[in-house]
Amino acid sequence: MRWAACSNIWRRWQRAESRRAKPRRTDRARLGARAAASVLLAAGLATVLVTTPASDAAPAAAVPAIGGCQLFPADNIWNTRIDSLPVHTKSDNWVSSIGASTGLKADFGSGLWNGYPIGIPYTTAPGSQAAASIDFEYADESDAGPYRLPDDAPVEGGGDRHVLVVDRDRCLLTEVYAATQTSPGVWTAGSGAVYDLNSHALRPDGWTSADAAGLPILPGLARYDEIAAGEIAHALRFTAQVTQDAYIWPARHEASSNTSPNVPPMGARARLKSSVNISSYPAEVRIVLTALRRYGMILADNGSNWYISGAPDARWNNTNLQQLRNIVGSNLEFVDESSLMVNANSGQARSAGPTQTPTPTIPPTATVPPTPTRTPTPTLSPTPRPSCSPRPHARVTTSRLTAGRLDVTIAAGVGSGAPNNTVQALRFGTPTNARILVNGQTVAGGTRVVWPAGAGPAHFIVERVQSGVGATVPLVVEDDCGDWSTFVGGGAGAF
Repeated sequence: MRWAACSNIWRRWQRAESRRAKPRRTDRARLGARAAASVLLAAGLATVLVTTPASDAAPAAAVPAIGGCQLFPADNIWNTRIDSLPVHTKSDNWVSSIGASTGLKADFGSGLWNGYPIGIPYTTAPGSQAAASIDFEYADESDAGPYRLPDDAPVEGGGDRHVLVVDRDRCLLTEVYAATQTSPGVWTAGSGAVYDLNSHALRPDGWTSADAAGLPILPGLARYDEIAAGEIAHALRFTAQVTQDAYIWPARHEASSNTSPNVPPMGARARLKSSVNISSYPAEVRIVLTALRRYGMILADNGSNWYISGAPDARWNNTNLQQLRNIVGSNLEFVDESSLMVNANSGQARSAGPTQTPTPTIPPTATVPPTPTRTPTPTLSPTPRPSCSPRPHARVTTSRLTAGRLDVTIAAGVGSGAPNNTVQALRFGTPTNARILVNGQTVAGGTRVVWPAGAGPAHFIVERVQSGVGATVPLVVEDDCGDWSTFVGGGAGAF
């Protein structure tokens, strides 16, 4: 064997050992840390009604977005519900290895721990951000870049020292592990990865990333902006102390020498069992638990058992987050998501099909400004017709009206099974750097806008708030054939 090949294997073994042995940021809680409306607008009408999400069986929400960029397409595995998937044959063994009586832990919160915010921070940067010079320890498994890291980019506290940056003009996600800035524009790091957020591309098979599993980190973080919007619509990221010397789709890398099939491989996905009653938990905790039921969480790194990753935010209530400990391993189950795989080298996922038994409604959190209570609408979305299979996707077109304003047209998809399919309503998510205008009226994020029968395509305007920065509006299109998640907006150049 050539020395270069031997050297590469030796470095990968060293990294696996160091990831198992090094002091973990996620261990800090064991050392004593306290980490923790609907508006109906028809042509000429302004009728205000209030609704809440119908149930756990509600359609998938709009694609998560940051800095005007979606966090991967709507049909990416991170954004795919898994509440109807079968239980994995190794689920009981994997749960037992992590801890059937061990509670969940929010590895995020408000305040500081050892001088650092609690969680994995992230930031955004314009496309004009100069590329940084980075000397990688594992350059053979790191992307060439460029890595557009601002000098003031937040660095995660503890041993992992992750840096996560979204290029909001190019919609590229840059993630770096073990990062240290040595001088302006110059860094050293363990490894790095750059992801096109509009793509399903995975890392090369066998490559690490800024995470041990070779996965992106940012799409798996719980963010308080999502709590304020009322829903986390993606899988979360979690850690376990003992993992298998193996990885399964969509993971691309392992970090262990344990060959036992009774411990979970990287990429294993767990969900909250449908039988667990979450109605008594605080609103922000119920939103996290509902995400665990709908989207689950993906094993992404070695660390403390059942530690869920999130971004720090002063709005988190650490006392409330501690109640996650009441959900123990026996309340969870691992799923077999192999049926969702379209291609082993792609993160694109097939639909998981019907969902499981509904759970109680999640009311708005206390931090969201209240709206006057009125009579709720009877349903949140239409019932798809059998003739709509396969479902025709809605069509979204935009045109630039003036500087900072986009005119948006949403038309229902039509096909041989649904030639008269029409838009019934739009459900808007939380906009980023944008205002939504319908019939000249401002519509807040979280609202549902209804179009009368026969009105044709839906029109609205996206108005950028801050110039020179991208803007995005996530939304769900309701039509005769069901629901379709999308978003409108884009980088600064779109406006």
